[in-house]
Amino acid sequence: MASTEYTAEIELTATRVADADRLRVLPQYCGARYMIATENAVYNWMSCLVTGYEVGLWDFYEVSNGTFFMVPCGEKNYNVEFAPNYYSGQMSAEAVGITATLYALNQMANHTAQHHIIELYYALREFAKAHFESAEIMRAID
Repeated sequence: MASTEYTAEIELTATRVADADRLRVLPQYCGARYMIATENAVYNWMSCLVTGYEVGLWDFYEVSNGTFFMVPCGEKNYNVEFAPNYYSGQMSAEAVGITATLYALNQMANHTAQHHIIELYYALREFAKAHFESAEIMRAID
């Protein structure tokens, strides 16, 4: 009897975390030990990606596949340049936030070798591949 394989596409969704719940996000996903380092890594990567970026308020988003990302507040577009990857382009706040979070999670995964952080990175990468600005995000992290 022949077997048949089925592949189901799962639609990934992201939901903005309410202001009252913001403080639970980083400890929940990164753990108390790595939450501050991860948050700082996101801000540092944003500074690497966007010349002249000044730290401001960020929103947190949870993705239906068990990961999260951070987004600088506001409906601004950012000019993103990352010479080591030969990337230059414009991204929405959401796309650049996903990109900065991907870089930060990759950095933390390499630094800590924690399996759950590695899983966060790959889950966010899957979401990024389905994002409407996926081409820009993938070019920026390549």
